[in-house]
Amino acid sequence: MLRYIIIRLINSIPLLFGITFITFIVVRIAPGSPTLYEGAFDPRVKPESIKKLEKLYGLDKPLPQQYLNWVKRIVKLDFGESFIDGKPVWQKIKERLPITVTINLISLFVVLIVAIPIGVISALKKDTWFDRSTTIMVFVLYSMPSYFLALFLISLFSIKLKLLPISGIESIDKTHSNFIGLILDRAKHLVMPITVLSTGGIAVFSRYMRQKMIEVLQEDYILTAIAKGLNWGHILRKHALRNALMPLVTLLGLSLPGLISGSVIIESIFAIPGIGLLFYESAMARDYPTIMGILTLGAILTLIGNLLADVAYAFIDPRVRYE
Repeated sequence: MLRYIIIRLINSIPLLFGITFITFIVVRIAPGSPTLYEGAFDPRVKPESIKKLEKLYGLDKPLPQQYLNWVKRIVKLDFGESFIDGKPVWQKIKERLPITVTINLISLFVVLIVAIPIGVISALKKDTWFDRSTTIMVFVLYSMPSYFLALFLISLFSIKLKLLPISGIESIDKTHSNFIGLILDRAKHLVMPITVLSTGGIAVFSRYMRQKMIEVLQEDYILTAIAKGLNWGHILRKHALRNALMPLVTLLGLSLPGLISGSVIIESIFAIPGIGLLFYESAMARDYPTIMGILTLGAILTLIGNLLADVAYAFIDPRVRYE
C-alpha cells in the first residue's frame, strides 16, 4: 500500500504541472488584463505607465516564459504577490481558507447524515410512497440552481420573515458578549449558505446510496445470510451497508476540489469572506497570481481526493488490494 501511494504521488507531479499549464494559458488568453482595468478607470494613466506596469508584472514576456517564471516560484512554494494590493497570495489564501473549509465540512456532514438514511430507507421501501416522494424531492433539489435557491431563501427568511441575516458570517453590531453568543450569531449567518450547499449533495448521495443498496440486497451473500437466520440489523450494518458505501467513497474524494469551486456562487451571494469570494474578486480584477494560486490549490485537492478515494477502497472492501 505504501509503495502504491508513493508511486501515485510521483505520477501526480507531471499531471499537476500539466493541469496548471493549461489553466495558466486559458487564464492569460481570456479578454482583459490588470493593466487594462487600471487604465480604463483612470483617464490620467498614460500608455507609458501601462507599459511599465506590464513590465513590472512580467506581462511583457511570451506566455511560455511567464509560465516558466511562475513554475520557478511555485517550486519554492511562492505563489507571488497579488496585483490588487501587493500582499502575498498564499497569505490571502490562508486568511480565507478556514472559513470555506469550515462551511463545506459542515455542509458535507449534513449531506451524509441526511442522504445515507434516505437512500437506505428508500432501498428497503422500494416503490412505496416514501420512495416515490423522496425521489421527487431529490430530483427537484438537484435540478434547482443554487443561486435561485439562495435568493429564494434570502427573500423568505431574511426579507419577509426577518429570521436570518442576509449576508456575512457575523453581525456588524456584535451584540454577543460571550463565546456562546458568538457561535449562535455565526450559526444564524450560516444556516442559509449551508442549506444551499447541502441540497445538491443530498440529492446525489441519496440516489447513489439507494441504487447501490438495492443492488447489494440482491447479492447471493445477502440471501445466504438471510437463509442462515442472521439478525436483519446485523446483515444491514455489517454486510449490505458497508458494500453499498463504495460509490460514496468516490464522491467524497471528488468533493475535495468542490471546497473551492462550489463556494464561488454561494460566497458571492451571501458575501462570505472565503476562498470562493476571493476567487470571484480576483477574476473580476484579472489578478493572475491569486487566480493561479487558487486554481493550483484546487488541482492539488483534486489529485489528493482521487488518491484518498483509492486508498479508502482497500479499507472498505477487503477484496481490493494495491500491489
